[in-house]
Amino acid sequence: MSAEISAIDKLKEDPELHDYLVRRVGKSHLRQRIGVETEHAADRFGQGRTFIHIENWHAAAALIRFVLKITRLSGRGRANILNFQVRHNHVEMIHLPPQFAGFKILHLSDLHLDSVKGFPACLAQKIRDLDYDICVLTGDYLFRTHGAHDEAMAGLEHLCRDIDGEIYAVLGNHDSILMTKPMESLGIRLLLNENTAIEREGDSIYLAGIDDPHYFSADNLEKAYDGIPDNSVSLLLAHSPEIYRHAAYVGFDFMMCGHTHGGQICLPGGWALAYNSSAPRYTGAGAWSYDLMQGYTSVGTGSSVVPARFNCMPEITIHHLSGTTA
Repeated sequence: MSAEISAIDKLKEDPELHDYLVRRVGKSHLRQRIGVETEHAADRFGQGRTFIHIENWHAAAALIRFVLKITRLSGRGRANILNFQVRHNHVEMIHLPPQFAGFKILHLSDLHLDSVKGFPACLAQKIRDLDYDICVLTGDYLFRTHGAHDEAMAGLEHLCRDIDGEIYAVLGNHDSILMTKPMESLGIRLLLNENTAIEREGDSIYLAGIDDPHYFSADNLEKAYDGIPDNSVSLLLAHSPEIYRHAAYVGFDFMMCGHTHGGQICLPGGWALAYNSSAPRYTGAGAWSYDLMQGYTSVGTGSSVVPARFNCMPEITIHHLSGTTA
């Protein structure tokens, strides 16, 4: 029996969990999510916004491991996944309330917390002394795209103990909707096509989040933006940059995402062979902009397919918000 069928059985056996998820995301969203998790969890081709899904292709992972082994690069690649780089991204906004000048957002993405034993502890130690106001997580907490999530949730619980302040998150293409309740039980505010106001000294900015747009196509930007005043700063969390164009047209000011891993195994100079994304290459890593919206794609804090990185070190990002009169 597959993990996805077990997820359906879990909902049948646990009416309280079913009712919890219906209250959180609605019947149609829940049915869509569970349907894709059941029928397409391990699809290599066709589902979602890209045709090929290398993360579901076990032969590809085996081939990469074999190449790394015979070239004696496995150890270096494995060591690189713990070589966290703290990067600072400065975002200027014309209509940012003065109270939020200098507001700092800790951004972690593509954690894949069950990839390597000890990974959550190493990451927790790295972020322990960083200075920020809130933390955001842009999806992919599991190493595989389906299966049990207990180990990943234990890793997330460990990490949360060292995150100072409120945590907001979205789900990615590796994540089950069944993770909603355990994540929220940790005090994480999941934003599943919804938004919330962040208040400071009598003024507010708005943080929205959408469900995975890459594989599950469970995003709803209109619902996520609903209720945000037009003259307010609006920040968007999305797992993938692939909805960048529509996010800009809806009216978001700044979008934070991940998914691409920056290529993860890159050529010298950081040139990615592929980003596993249908979005343009310029959205594949780091800061970018489209129309009136600024964006940032993290190259990922963890690793996927194989626990190895080359010429693309794992990233911990701090976004610094500031106002401008220009």
